[in-house]
Amino acid sequence: MIRTIAVTKNRQLIEGLPLEELKTSQIDWYWVDFESPTEEEKKLLESYFHFHPLAIEDCLQFLQRPKLDYYDGYNFFVLHSLNQDTLLAEEVDLFVSSQFIVSFQLFQSSEIELVRQELISDPLSLEKGPFHIMYRIIDKIVDYYFPTIYKIEDRINEIDNSIRPIHMLMDEVFDLRSQLLTIRHTIFPMRDLLYRIINSERLEIVKEQHIYFTDIYDHLLKLTEMIESNREVTSDIRDSYLSLSSNRMNTIMMTLTVITTIFMPLTFIAGVYGMNFKYMPELNWHYGYFITLGFMGIIALSMYFWFKHKGWF
Repeated sequence: MIRTIAVTKNRQLIEGLPLEELKTSQIDWYWVDFESPTEEEKKLLESYFHFHPLAIEDCLQFLQRPKLDYYDGYNFFVLHSLNQDTLLAEEVDLFVSSQFIVSFQLFQSSEIELVRQELISDPLSLEKGPFHIMYRIIDKIVDYYFPTIYKIEDRINEIDNSIRPIHMLMDEVFDLRSQLLTIRHTIFPMRDLLYRIINSERLEIVKEQHIYFTDIYDHLLKLTEMIESNREVTSDIRDSYLSLSSNRMNTIMMTLTVITTIFMPLTFIAGVYGMNFKYMPELNWHYGYFITLGFMGIIALSMYFWFKHKGWF
């Protein structure tokens, strides 16, 4: 689907104008949005707009890393939005010049739609041109990162303060770490892209709106700090679990070792008197059985109290 918004020189907004009428002298600038385009619509990137083949290839070969490319007469941006359900990146491509902005996405983008509705309802935006629309699209994409991060952070805090046994929560902790890593792969490249945009010497219009793009960059810095902080918390929870598991295992092994040690002399005595030799003088004692059992009991109790005194039991 292709949707168009055109702004005339007298600052009138026209929706749904055919592509053939966008380049007339009455049009100051325009926005063409490709949303889930058909194969025929994809060909318009080359046949009508005459964009560079490499930029078109980047649009059609999902998924490119967020980047900025300079071409004659326009700039090409690859952005990553975040799918709230799968947490995977979805690519949004922008072709931007002082006369037009062309957005291209192979899916339905809620951020693009929101900016579009805001543009229609806010006549003041018509004065600022395509680069301001680009700023608002990037700003919406970054703003939509926050709810997911906040949701994960709240769940991590709940786990950290939970009274449930930690081993019952470890599967969820590892799932949250995996989600943070997936989001990290989306946000960090976007942060690098914004750094390049605000420090670019070739984007003159960005210099005029530098404070706006710096604000987005600050948001991305905050997001990266939140991701790293939450990953550290999950690491602490994991390390605590491993430490508790190791300590529990050591306690179990110590208990088993002490029990085995106590039974070693008892087993030795039982083994000696369990041998089937005929001439063993103790076998003929009238009270030999009771004496041996008593001696074995004294050994066991002595070792038990000695180990307990040492704190091993």
